[in-house]
Amino acid sequence: MAQKEIPCYLFVGQLESGKTRFIQETMEDPQFDSGDKTLLLVCEEGEEEYDPDRFAFGGVTVAVISDKAELNRQNLQNWEKKSGCGRVIIEYNGMWLVQELYDALPDNWLIYQCLATADGTTIKTYANDNAMRSLLLDKLRGSELLVVNRAEKVNDDESRQLIHKLVRQASRRCDIAYEFGDGSVAYDDIPDPLPFDVNAPVIEIPEEYFGIWYMDCMDDMQKYDGKTVKFLAQVCQTVRAGKDSFVPGRFAMTCCVQDIQFVGFPCRYTDYKKLKQRDWITLTAKVNLKYHPIYKGQTPDAVGPVLTALTVEPAEAPRDDVVMFS
Repeated sequence: MAQKEIPCYLFVGQLESGKTRFIQETMEDPQFDSGDKTLLLVCEEGEEEYDPDRFAFGGVTVAVISDKAELNRQNLQNWEKKSGCGRVIIEYNGMWLVQELYDALPDNWLIYQCLATADGTTIKTYANDNAMRSLLLDKLRGSELLVVNRAEKVNDDESRQLIHKLVRQASRRCDIAYEFGDGSVAYDDIPDPLPFDVNAPVIEIPEEYFGIWYMDCMDDMQKYDGKTVKFLAQVCQTVRAGKDSFVPGRFAMTCCVQDIQFVGFPCRYTDYKKLKQRDWITLTAKVNLKYHPIYKGQTPDAVGPVLTALTVEPAEAPRDDVVMFS
């Protein structure tokens, strides 16, 4: 018998960025009452505390995870059983990587929504510190919205451009809202034109913009379903690619050398064994959205872009072998 799916609402951001207040206000809204019992998982404790007496509904169990070692599947399943919850709210620790949460989630816990918060008085400082910037980008990658509170501190074009660029390094689908002390909200409206033609018969990705294409393809998969793309890539031979497949991709840097990672898509190619690890190729391929185990924990139902090679040609290494996400 299949387990009941548990929707999870994930709130991420640095300590004292307003997560607790955001969640408290959400829980005080009667429209957020789904009729289900709610498990509130608190992974860090700041200066503000929850006031359950002001929640708009009952049936809320609050569980505190003070040690990352407690963040494991068995404990989460135990809390689900004890609370009888039908949904979960997670206030996540800003110093923990989001992937560590994904790895711990029971199979029936599904991230329904992810919202990020930031403090206008500190976000620029964090953005200019490599270690903190990396943690911020980690939280923004899966977020649908970043709420910057105390927005008076970043209410100028230079600050808005910096924050916009920071968010776009992590995601092209994350909206940005600026919340002011008087309760008013302004939304980011800086345009994001793509540096390639998505309506061309063959979408040719300039070598320096592979990172932007990769991010846009992950954020707006339907846009590329059934399209043909052509790009420069390195060969990654891995069993994770699946039968008769390899992963063409590039090494990409989020913000600093320590964050360089290989990103790419699984690609079916019957002659994949003829390709050598780290070879450079020019690939023309058809993109289709399909189930693939490589996307488990990353996309709903593990569905993502799967390529089918049309032509594979040897290529020269580019001048810069590492790309950026912006």
